[in-house]
Amino acid sequence: MRYTYFDSPIGPLLLTRDDVGLTGLYLPNGRHPVTLDPDWERDDAAFDDVGTQLGEYFAGRRREFDLPLHPIGTPFQLRVWAALLEIPYGETTSYGKTAAEIGAPTASRAVGLANGQNPIPIIVPCHRVIGANGSLTGYGGGLDAKRWLLAHEAGHSGLFA
Repeated sequence: MRYTYFDSPIGPLLLTRDDVGLTGLYLPNGRHPVTLDPDWERDDAAFDDVGTQLGEYFAGRRREFDLPLHPIGTPFQLRVWAALLEIPYGETTSYGKTAAEIGAPTASRAVGLANGQNPIPIIVPCHRVIGANGSLTGYGGGLDAKRWLLAHEAGHSGLFA
């Protein structure tokens, strides 16, 4: 496993990847802090593509990411994370709608749990999922980061029309 750090407006992001693709993006104030494994190797150059695209996203010039991803999870989690990739930039959806989209309409709580376990936030945009009543619910990187990301996208969404 290789890793690097990316400085972002919401703090330093820890990035991890294997030979298949990006396996993790960890926010600095996450609910599930990640510590470096002694077997991991720092390799900044291996993340040039990720750094470029994250830089464009944070500058308001990128809506979608085009990166090889390799999230590790259960089949259900992988279905949820794939559905998250379909949420358009600058838009939000609910856990219930996401559950319905993956063919499990009564599984909104399970969708919420899978959403919270998303190992590649921002790129796999779990921040775009909110409560059915429009409230900001939990976010693995903290609600301040979720608010920032949603406001950032709302402020730039009209630039791509």
